[in-house]
Amino acid sequence: MSAGTTESAGTAASAKPVERRRPRVAVLFGGRSSEHAVSCVTAAGVMGAIDKSKYDVIPIGIAKSGQWVIPSADIGEWSLSASALPEVAPSGRTVTLAEVGGAHQLIVTAPNEVPEELGSVDVVFPLLHGPWGEDGTIQGLLELSDTRYVGAGVLASAVGMDKHFMKVVFEAAGLAVGPYVAVTDRNWINDAEAVRKRVDRLGFPVFVKPARAGSSMGISKVDSMDGLDAAIEEARRHDLKLVIEAGIVGREIECAVLEGRGSASPRTSMPGEIAVAAGEHEFYDFNAKYVEDGAAALSCPADLPEEAIARVREHAATAFDAVGAEGLSRVDFFYTPDGEIIINEINTMPGFTPKSMYPQMWAASGLGYSELIDELIDLALNRKTGLR
Repeated sequence: MSAGTTESAGTAASAKPVERRRPRVAVLFGGRSSEHAVSCVTAAGVMGAIDKSKYDVIPIGIAKSGQWVIPSADIGEWSLSASALPEVAPSGRTVTLAEVGGAHQLIVTAPNEVPEELGSVDVVFPLLHGPWGEDGTIQGLLELSDTRYVGAGVLASAVGMDKHFMKVVFEAAGLAVGPYVAVTDRNWINDAEAVRKRVDRLGFPVFVKPARAGSSMGISKVDSMDGLDAAIEEARRHDLKLVIEAGIVGREIECAVLEGRGSASPRTSMPGEIAVAAGEHEFYDFNAKYVEDGAAALSCPADLPEEAIARVREHAATAFDAVGAEGLSRVDFFYTPDGEIIINEINTMPGFTPKSMYPQMWAASGLGYSELIDELIDLALNRKTGLR
């Protein structure tokens, strides 16, 4: 054996294996919207279920003022009840995400203190609901720094947030959309009577909704013209742009969508059906969704004919592609007595607590909560940055 061979063998024997560090996931929650508390509860669910042996997790809270802070990692502080809504508190120390030396670094700054680096971030999980988070704004910020993140991009998030333009896109994709009118701030201020006449032509009941809010915030069911103005003003507390929809007689059916791997088509869960406790809630409102145990139940798979189940899943995938979604979405439909399937909306960052409908539908379809989180993070880690 030559000296060179002996040296090579000795080097190989003494070399230590390089440990590959765990991907670092920044869980971003809170935010400036009226859905701040729901976002906190969603983050608690994800942080409690994420595989800590596989990922290094760091929570980042956004206070209602817009300040980014390092919040408590105790998920018990982010529970939701009728008496106390969780909230990210402002802090004297602000967190920023900055590109330093080609890596995405979390940096903490405070007055009269040297900035502190918390390390790099591989992927952001933006668990933000509503404006300034689910609407493409945070996605645009992350795109500017080539930071990978879970979920839909800028355009898909913006279209999915605006119930008016969402319907325009769905109609262009050939999906059936119920009758509605869009009302802007200028429409209402300059000619409220014209708005009332347009709504009257829809027939009652109608549902008055903020155009860019979720979690049933600011939504009212209106049975006659007498209640319309008050419902409009209530919705305008959340958004000055409104969508007013004709009531549709039908069952509420939902379908969860998960981005396909590579160039594969989107994956769809078995459809689920929401049943709201009789006499307690006129529709699937905020309390039924998040606060009151037993106020709503999901049946999955929904009791539908096989061909209807296939159509719901097909339409859900069509809606996902129509807005250009990535990662995840929940698509909501009405199934009418004559078998028509009418799309209601898409949520590009649906509620994601363990009791939320999106993970429940995937669990009923064979993909558990922790496995679903893992799949979403992995999809984001393998996503190209920039235009795609």
